[in-house]
Amino acid sequence: MAIAAAAYASRYGVQAWQAFKARPPTARMRKFYEGGFQPTMNRREAALILGVRESTEEDKVREAHRKVMVANHPDAGGSHYLASKINEAKDTLLGQTKSNGSAF
Repeated sequence: MAIAAAAYASRYGVQAWQAFKARPPTARMRKFYEGGFQPTMNRREAALILGVRESTEEDKVREAHRKVMVANHPDAGGSHYLASKINEAKDTLLGQTKSNGSAF
């Protein structure tokens, strides 16, 4: 009787494992913007970079900028190019856009 129970349990376990492996993959992480940078930054791209809406208040933009810069600051091993794009995104959303755009 014990052998039959063990065989039934293992058969059920194998079927459950196969069903688990066959299920469609689900996104477990946040989907990030896959496109490259535009030649001139617009409000939509700036909002995508900082992870906020285009109509977000100034204090929320500054907070989002700080969080993204902490993760991507050149002194902490981040890229100078990405840091300049993050700063440009903040300036664009705050209305402080310079006419020449990014340093790169």
